[in-house]
Amino acid sequence: MKWLELTVRTHPEAVESVSELMSRYTPGGVAIEEPFELIDEGQEYRVLTGQPVQVHAYLPLDGKEEEARQHVAEGLWHLASLGEHFVGNLQTRIVNEEDWANAWKDYFHVTHIGQRLVIRPSWRAYEPKDDEVVLELDPGMAFGTGLHPTTRMCLEQVERRTRAGMRVLDVGTGSGILALGAAKLGAASVYCIDNSSVAVESAAANAAVNNLSDKITVVQGVLDEAEAARMAGQYDLVLVNIIAHVIGGMAAQLARVLAPGGWLIASGIIEARRGDAQPALLAAGLELVEQVMIDDWIALVMRKPE
Repeated sequence: MKWLELTVRTHPEAVESVSELMSRYTPGGVAIEEPFELIDEGQEYRVLTGQPVQVHAYLPLDGKEEEARQHVAEGLWHLASLGEHFVGNLQTRIVNEEDWANAWKDYFHVTHIGQRLVIRPSWRAYEPKDDEVVLELDPGMAFGTGLHPTTRMCLEQVERRTRAGMRVLDVGTGSGILALGAAKLGAASVYCIDNSSVAVESAAANAAVNNLSDKITVVQGVLDEAEAARMAGQYDLVLVNIIAHVIGGMAAQLARVLAPGGWLIASGIIEARRGDAQPALLAAGLELVEQVMIDDWIALVMRKPE
């Protein structure tokens, strides 16, 4: 399948605005590429904080891509004109899905997160040490590789909060990386939802590669009121790593599906947009237990009262 790749180079503090804009018109979400340098003989990396970031999105070549491209270009022009931070021009190119996956392999290296988690791209060798938990990942065209601060913070919290036998819900699963972490750390089951068919295919494939298909279920859909009613009170841990205003818009549903005493880990929130998510989550009856920050990105750790 052929795709139109949209790429914008932007200041880190404008990433959420650019991502939100591009997500409106691209069915598969966005991928955020931060600048980095290789260390440890090329096997690991260090993110170069404060430097411009590239945001990528993909449109299927189905005859509708030009209209969507124009909408994105117009929106970026307004952001560049009115915003406080640098937003570059829209760049485009046509890619095959297979070519995209192979080209991105150069950017992904073995990544250590938290105390025990290791993300190993499927094409790289790694010998685990001691009690390390290795997640084998092929991101495909879905967001979520462990490189972005929001994914890293979520995984660190998954490592801290997951207990044996937990029932976990992963909303907007992307590549399934958070679900993999929860399942390998002892969760009894992980139910994953994403509105992108590309993400669903990627997450299911990654679950299979890690021999976790018996624990991880991936479906295409959204957490609307009907779905939340069906799943009310079922989950000990809910994970959501998407855009702030989307989290705020589904706050009631997120609270409803949690079991009493259950945990919510919510990220994808930039400091300037905290108000789009946190007040709604508090109004839904959740209690803020902890917040974590990397650069301007926030992860909220919340709990439903017993």
